[in-house]
Amino acid sequence: MSASKLTSTSWLIIVIASIGFLFDTYELLMTPLVAAPAIAELLKIPMNNPIVTDWVGRLLWIAALCGGVFGLLGGWLVDKFGRKSVMAGSIFLYSFSPFCAAFATSLPVFIFFRSTTFIGVCIEFVAAITWLAEVFTDKKQKEKWLGITQAFASLGGILVTVVSVWISKHGADLPHMGLPLGLGSTDPASWRYLLMTGILPAIPIALLLPFVPESQVWKDKKAAGLLKRPSFTALFSPELRRVTLVTAALSACAYGIAFGALQVTVARVTPGLPELKSQAAALAPLRKEGEALNKQLNALPAQDPARKDLVAQIKENFIKQKPINEEVKKMSDTVQFHQEMGGLVGRILLAVLLIVGISRVALLKIFQIPALIILPLTYFYFFPMGGNGFLWAYAVCGLLTVAQFSYFGEYLPKVFPMHLRGTGGSFATNVGGRMIGTSMAFVTTNLVAPMLAGAGPMLPLHVAKAAGIVATVIVVLSFFIGFLLPEPKETVE
Repeated sequence: MSASKLTSTSWLIIVIASIGFLFDTYELLMTPLVAAPAIAELLKIPMNNPIVTDWVGRLLWIAALCGGVFGLLGGWLVDKFGRKSVMAGSIFLYSFSPFCAAFATSLPVFIFFRSTTFIGVCIEFVAAITWLAEVFTDKKQKEKWLGITQAFASLGGILVTVVSVWISKHGADLPHMGLPLGLGSTDPASWRYLLMTGILPAIPIALLLPFVPESQVWKDKKAAGLLKRPSFTALFSPELRRVTLVTAALSACAYGIAFGALQVTVARVTPGLPELKSQAAALAPLRKEGEALNKQLNALPAQDPARKDLVAQIKENFIKQKPINEEVKKMSDTVQFHQEMGGLVGRILLAVLLIVGISRVALLKIFQIPALIILPLTYFYFFPMGGNGFLWAYAVCGLLTVAQFSYFGEYLPKVFPMHLRGTGGSFATNVGGRMIGTSMAFVTTNLVAPMLAGAGPMLPLHVAKAAGIVATVIVVLSFFIGFLLPEPKETVE
């Protein structure tokens, strides 16, 4: 492809990659929006029941584990059967899975389709960056469009939030389309409609894919019999062992900060901000009452008639909490928005720096060094102060962390030979990032925060300190591990 002018095929490739990256995030960020109401409806229990919270955590763990395992296999398939075909299959998998989940009538079915959604996303990311890295043969174009298309991933979080808000307002006016009705309602729940929108990327992809090529260099090598077989063990050969382990460790660090600190902030840390002090005081006795009622409910057999009266009391308690929780949610949405916008700026900044041509090791340090300062400051200093200081600090945390996701999307195809680009990239992002890195959410909320709380109740302040500790430890590790990262060779075949 010409370095000076993009052809219509080039633009189609860019559009498809952008759609894929955008809906990667869109599909994944449905989970925090739909998980709790879906689980409560499917288990026929109130949404503030502790069982719902437990299952939300299990769902995230199960989906991440499935995504990591099958995403690793998907990387091998990318090297075995081609970049374009596997990318297309993964996009269709993560498009139809949420659509099917919208019709779930049991928890196992819902979890199955949320897990297949996660699997599709994990495979698509690696397939797409490998495809883009090979269809653009000009070095400058490749770096430019790998950076720009990945920036669309940050728009996915904004889009799914906007769609969720619209459905919440207009869901009652939408046709039922065979969806199961909500408990005690004449309409399907809004979470089902939101899941149905997951099918949207399948439509343009199905229309555009026939007009774009497979990676020509991969096809030529395969046709000539020069393409070696992909192998997991080859990733640990003497010439690749270092880059395999270092990229996996750094990917785990980036995801560890995102899930161990940033992701838990919106739901678990925000309610403890100083500006929500009065709401926290009003909610405390109501939540204590709700917890006691739910504990009684969970102790009764499923057919016990006393459950009906308890459910009525829990609903009454929930109604009392609702107006206060809505005020808390407004602040949570504001916090989430700052993270998403920070992440978007981070991806754009990375794309600009890639075009400038900074060395890859130095480029990583541009994001790691400020993170050493701003991450601990955000949770140990700005959080107790609240206000705009915390919001902007949190946005910068999003910028520095999310930019590293795009960094590895551009770096990984350069350091693995062609027959291992999918496999190697998948090992770093899926085993290192999705399986190990995402587990830091459990470490923060289930190990470190309870230790800080001691015998008393676990408060948002404890979660904030735990997030700060976990993020600080990880960013220090990441900084030192980054020195082991090799500068990519000009050509790796």
